[in-house]
Parts: sequence; C-alpha cells; structure tokens
Amino acid sequence: MEDENNLDAFVQFAFLHHIPEGVKVLEDAERKGRTALKRRLGNDCFDDSGQYVGNFYQVVTTRPYMRVLQAQVRLYFENGQYGKSAKTIIEMLRLCPGDNLGQRTWLGSMLLLTNRYSDALSFCQTWLDPNRPSIVPRGGAAFKAPSSTCYDTEVENKVSNFGNGAMAYNAAVAAFRVFGDGDLARQYLRIAAKINPIILTKILAKIDKPKGFNMLPRTSNGPEDAQDYLFLTQDVWMKNDVWEWANASQEARSNVIKACNNSACGAIETKVAQFKRCAACKKVVYCSQPCQRTDWSKHKPQCQQHQEVRNTIRAVCRGRTLPDSAVPTFSADFVGGGVAVTELVGFNDD
Repeated sequence: MEDENNLDAFVQFAFLHHIPEGVKVLEDAERKGRTALKRRLGNDCFDDSGQYVGNFYQVVTTRPYMRVLQAQVRLYFENGQYGKSAKTIIEMLRLCPGDNLGQRTWLGSMLLLTNRYSDALSFCQTWLDPNRPSIVPRGGAAFKAPSSTCYDTEVENKVSNFGNGAMAYNAAVAAFRVFGDGDLARQYLRIAAKINPIILTKILAKIDKPKGFNMLPRTSNGPEDAQDYLFLTQDVWMKNDVWEWANASQEARSNVIKACNNSACGAIETKVAQFKRCAACKKVVYCSQPCQRTDWSKHKPQCQQHQEVRNTIRAVCRGRTLPDSAVPTFSADFVGGGVAVTELVGFNDD
C-alpha cells in the first residue's frame, strides 16, 4: 500500500476495516491518488479549464482514483456522512459526466438526506427530461432553480415508460418539500409508482428498511433496484408528513393495490400489501391459499419461465455454468465500433 500506483489495495483494505477506519483509509488514498495524477498528467488535470475534466474516465490512468471516490461514496453513506457522500458524487460527475461508475442514481438520495431539496429536484428534473442530451454538463450537478411546471400528457407517458425509478421518487419527495402538496409533487409520485411500484408498496406498508444493498443481477427498475433505493432513502419517506402525503394519493395507491391473481375470485386489496405474493416468482398475489392452489395450473408456466430467466441472468453475471433450463442468452461485444453477438446458451454441452 506504500505504492501510490496501487490504489485498489486501499479500497480492498478499507472494506476489511470497521467503517470509520475504512473512511480514513480511503481519504488517505484519495490524497495520494490526487497527488500522483497531478504529477503524471499535470497540475491542471483537476481544473475545469484543463484537458481532462469532463472525460476523466477515458484516461486509463485515472480509473483507480475514480474507484477510490466510488468507495468513498459508499462508506461515507454507511457512516452517516451524507454531505460528504453527496460532495464526492458531485466531484465524480464533474470529472466524468458520463457517470461510468454508476453513482448518478445515488445523488438525489444523498441530497434529500442533507435537506438540499431544491438541488435534488433540479438534478432529478435534468435526468427525467426525455429531451436531455446524452452527456449532461457536470452530470446534471450544475444545479439551477427547479421548474414548477408539470409535464404534459405525452411527456408524462414517456417518463413513466422510460424513466428511472429512483429519480422519479426523489423528484416526488423533493417537489413536495419545495412546492408543497401540489400538482407537480403528485405527478412525480404518480410517475414513480408506475415505474417501480415495489418501492411505494414497501413504503406505504411500512415494511422494515432493508439491511443492505441487493448484490444480485438485475433488470432496470426491478426489485433489486427497489431494495437499493429503499436502503438509501427509506428514512426520508418515513417522515410523518411525507408518508401521510404519499398514503393520501389515490392515484399513486392505484398502482400498488393488487387484485387476486385467481381470475375466478376478483378480490381486491383494501390496504397495501394485504395479499401474499407467490413465493417462487414474487410476481403475482393471492388473497388466500385456496385461490393460489386453484390458480396454480394457469400460473405455473409463467412462474417457471420467470425463475428460468432469473437463474440464467444470475449464472451469466456470476460467470457460472448455465442451468439446464437456461433461456436463450446472448452477449454483445462492441469493440472496434462493430457489434459481435455470441450465443451463450449451449456452451454447457461443449
């Protein structure tokens, strides 16, 4: 670890310590890395006027330093230093607006935890805008006064179909804090509930906050994303005024109130998370065990297919042998500007 070129060793060492000591290890690594990069790339390498800021991650030399910052974001959060976590993400986005290390969805949560509601709303509005450029200056962290204007129906539908759930939920609570219980906050909550209803379900049902992040492979706006978001942000939503506001929204609740999956039943929940989910796929709910047994012959193919897809994705992401029931799976290689597609299913037989 005395070698300034081996910053990744600091990251590994930090996560082996208790969190306060790990934070100090990473702060030492950040100082060493910053000094080393100035010596290699020039004293102006961290200046906005220099040639590197804005495309930092494209320079291979900078990547260990960026990984140190990423680790800082995590440990600052877990140590309750939300302001420092937010500051570090803002710096990462300044250096690399393309967000190669995927910290963008954390920033809104950190801003809410530090009561920077206006900045949180400005940031989320930037990233929910379907007409934004592909690369946003400073990664959206050049905060400005947030807009109080609602989306029209066309834009709302686009955001509901293609938006990021964390951004929408953070925009909802930030708009509530900045502008009060008005049309804008309600619209964002309605959009958020459509994008990822799992989050609102767990909030309104007052299910205990997750104990950690979900490390499993995921699809966008799925249950894994929901767990990560709630681990970061559930405390914000459980404030009495915020929870009561969300619970009073009939439009948002309509997206999380479920009907029994047994078509012959027709029962509908009278409160959020009243019915029990299928334990295997967790995709459907039943009002009772008799309804679940009655519906099993219809639900079984869908349930098994969902499990096969999930198991295949996990095996691919973990580099493990694909299960015998693996669904058709492909990998894409974009090296050299072309696209090479390789079929992964079937290599078990080789």
